[in-house]
Amino acid sequence: MPQQIIKSHTKQIHFFAEPLPGLPPLKMVLIEGGKFMMGSPDGEIDRRSTESPQHEVTVPSFFMGEYLITQAQWAAVAQKMPAVKRQLKLRPAYFKDKDFNPVESIDWFDAVEFCDRLTIYSQRQYRLPSEAEWEYACRAGSQQPFHFGETISTDLANYDGTDNTDGSWSGSYGQGEKGIHRKATTPVNTFLPNANGLYDMHGNVWEWCLDHWHNTYEGAPIDGSAWLSDRENPSYVIRGGSWNNIPRYCRSATRNINPDTNSYVIGFRVMCEIPRTS
Repeated sequence: MPQQIIKSHTKQIHFFAEPLPGLPPLKMVLIEGGKFMMGSPDGEIDRRSTESPQHEVTVPSFFMGEYLITQAQWAAVAQKMPAVKRQLKLRPAYFKDKDFNPVESIDWFDAVEFCDRLTIYSQRQYRLPSEAEWEYACRAGSQQPFHFGETISTDLANYDGTDNTDGSWSGSYGQGEKGIHRKATTPVNTFLPNANGLYDMHGNVWEWCLDHWHNTYEGAPIDGSAWLSDRENPSYVIRGGSWNNIPRYCRSATRNINPDTNSYVIGFRVMCEIPRTS
């Protein structure tokens, strides 16, 4: 079997800890701003037209959650922080009673409500990341399909690493190996983080972004901001793949739209804006 190419990086991680009622604090990691090429290059295996044209984006610095929002964190905010625009279910997850697994089965509006409550509670601006912020944070300086290199392994992420019995899909990517299918979410600290200190950027659950869905990057902003539209009832972007997806959907450049907005394969992580100084 060809040897897969996996890279590791070590750098100093800066973060702050956001207190949560009755829980260990929410750890927010500094993502230092910079420029990167967003989207996939022409030669990337399994690339799709929705990932083009590849374009340079300048992203300001921000903080991002070290982990996906867990079921315990969700319950703390849902129960102990006042509603802003809507009520939140206390325990919405399909994979129930797993406090350190990611919350899922929440829609985009639920995720926004969580951020709004956290903003008021903390007096800091929390929100969902833009697509550009998410991809920049995920890549952590890499332009390869995954932040750790050319391929992926189920030792490194939670996804479906098995082949379909009729051969219609493969559980391997490129020269990588086959793997297992855990058929469920995993605790958010199961696998190693990327060079930015972020966990589960590939697999486990898809992650809601702030952006409205667009079919390509034609006309996309290049300043790292969310790409919104004036469409009524827009669809929203999800990133990162999930426990129930084959590896091509876990690539850094993969972007998707899910018509079922309340799904047990979708969760989220939060970002916190850094106040601008004049």
